[in-house]
Amino acid sequence: MGELLPLLLEGAWVTIQVTVFGSLLAVVAAVIAALGRLSPWPAVRWLAISYIELFRGTSLLVQLFWLYFVLPLPPFNLEMSAYSVAIIGLGLHIGAYGAEVMRGAIGSVPKGQYEAALALNMTPFTRFRRIILPQALLCAIPPGTNLLIELLKNTSLVSLITLSDLTFRARQLDQATFETLKIFVLTLVLYFVMAQIIVFLMRRLERWLGHGRIRGGL
Repeated sequence: MGELLPLLLEGAWVTIQVTVFGSLLAVVAAVIAALGRLSPWPAVRWLAISYIELFRGTSLLVQLFWLYFVLPLPPFNLEMSAYSVAIIGLGLHIGAYGAEVMRGAIGSVPKGQYEAALALNMTPFTRFRRIILPQALLCAIPPGTNLLIELLKNTSLVSLITLSDLTFRARQLDQATFETLKIFVLTLVLYFVMAQIIVFLMRRLERWLGHGRIRGGL
């Protein structure tokens, strides 16, 4: 057990990094795509819808293979490391699902809040940053938590593009030691612990945003 855990923790550290940076990209992509879907300009709406439907409607594994194996070929000639592909692929994939969550969350903000912000002569950016976004994020946190856990679990696919994540290390150790039960029990526990950390942090964020809403009288 003592020999297995250090190598699994090395893989878990890679998984954590991919999850964190992929989650940040997913949040940014979700907000931008949600705003694009709500845009009054047809071209922007079309781009947002195309992104959402493309990444929701195709396999994540195929997307990772495209980014890692296809893009380096002509006519693209765009080569990225497995680490970058993992973050970009997972972030854009989960961001496409998150865009619909954010769109619904933005739509759930009461119209009275928009009217109050207009009455205070706020610019559109200030209105979005100070009034709409905090309330939308509060509504988006429960389904968003599920998406972040899904992103964590999907990191197991990046082992297929040679990234030494937790799943890659587990398979590597299994082939070397044949201690299958111990290895995959430990792997299961590590994934579970990471998922619970995400739940804990998102609940703290939800509580913080909820207190801010009460203080602000929103």
